[in-house]
Amino acid sequence: MPPRLASLDHLVLTVADLNKTLGFYRDVLGMHPAPFGEPENPRWALYFGAQKINLHVQGHEFDPKAQHPLPGSADLCFLSDVALSEWQSHLAQCDVPIEVGPVARTGATGPITSLYIRDPDRNLIEIAAITPE
Repeated sequence: MPPRLASLDHLVLTVADLNKTLGFYRDVLGMHPAPFGEPENPRWALYFGAQKINLHVQGHEFDPKAQHPLPGSADLCFLSDVALSEWQSHLAQCDVPIEVGPVARTGATGPITSLYIRDPDRNLIEIAAITPE
């Protein structure tokens, strides 16, 4: 039997425009952008909860990297402890269209209800609330 993994620490998104991405994830999704690494060549990450998303600008990725790093190739689901109706109001205020939802889905631990939006690179972003059983 293989050793057991405990959790996801971070993932990497390849982005076309760093500033647009930082603004979207900060202003729309409430993440905290911050530089890290070498001060003369900083990297950027988006922090939320106990996780982070590292950002690579297309054509300037850090090694090692994915085999085919491309903006817009991700499909991410974020859990929220806020009612989806609050998200719907907030997204409307931010002029971010909801593509689908609210809809019932199945998350890692059971039923969720989800909204789907797109980030500046057209990655699919799912905002989900745990559905009470």
